[in-house]
Amino acid sequence: MKDKKLIFLLIMLAVILLSAVFAPLIAPYSPYDIDLSNRFAPISSSHILGTDHLGRDVFSRLIYGSRMSLISVLAIMVIILLISLIIGSAAGFLGGKIDNVLMRISDVMLTFPTFILALFFIGVLGVGLINVIIAIAFTHLAWYSRIVRSIVLETKEKNYVLASKCMGTPTLKIIIKHIIPQVLSQVGILATLDLGHMMLHVAGLSFLGLGVQAPVAEWGVMINDAAPFIRQHPELMIYPGLCIFITVAIFNSLGEYLKDKYRLKEDCNYEESVREPAV
Repeated sequence: MKDKKLIFLLIMLAVILLSAVFAPLIAPYSPYDIDLSNRFAPISSSHILGTDHLGRDVFSRLIYGSRMSLISVLAIMVIILLISLIIGSAAGFLGGKIDNVLMRISDVMLTFPTFILALFFIGVLGVGLINVIIAIAFTHLAWYSRIVRSIVLETKEKNYVLASKCMGTPTLKIIIKHIIPQVLSQVGILATLDLGHMMLHVAGLSFLGLGVQAPVAEWGVMINDAAPFIRQHPELMIYPGLCIFITVAIFNSLGEYLKDKYRLKEDCNYEESVREPAV
């Protein structure tokens, strides 16, 4: 409670999360209500941030847009953590041929930039939010699997893990009880740092028309809708852009704080772990 920076970040994050959860109670209008007679209405008591080119309330769409952005990012992170825990733990704990095969596949995926690889998956799967979630998750999966593997390789040599092996504890129980908690404590901090990065991916793909599709309220879609009117009404692009900027900054600041607080080494020697040959 004495750390003012942490309290400020948590309050800001709580405001965004609560806005997304209670969007129907906070938003004064439906984000899909069209009123062509009230296009580009200025800021007023009835429309806090005005209306867009279809007469839809901008503030209401921003509130609902937070829900879509956060849900998609959290879904991506859950998929990444679940699959990378399985792959990284298997590669690091079992080693041998399993490690070689899994890490060689990861090496191939790491040779491509994540955004280009995401575009490839979307080209194969098609446009839409579900496909964007799958595409972004798989583009980051190899990197997280490498990180999990490097932590597992270090943790499995600890005395308490070796003692469990000597006592005949089943391998699966050792992984669940001793390995995974250690992995989650470090990977969880990295996940916080990466949430903002993935939010930019989702918004960018939606802006290009490959992710969330109009008329769904989402910040990237709102920027795309406002692009033709940037000269006459630049505020329609500024509002969702600020929402993305502030949310990404909060996630990044919180992740950096946790990394420094727990003295996590710079990406846990992740650059080395990415290049490290399989054992």
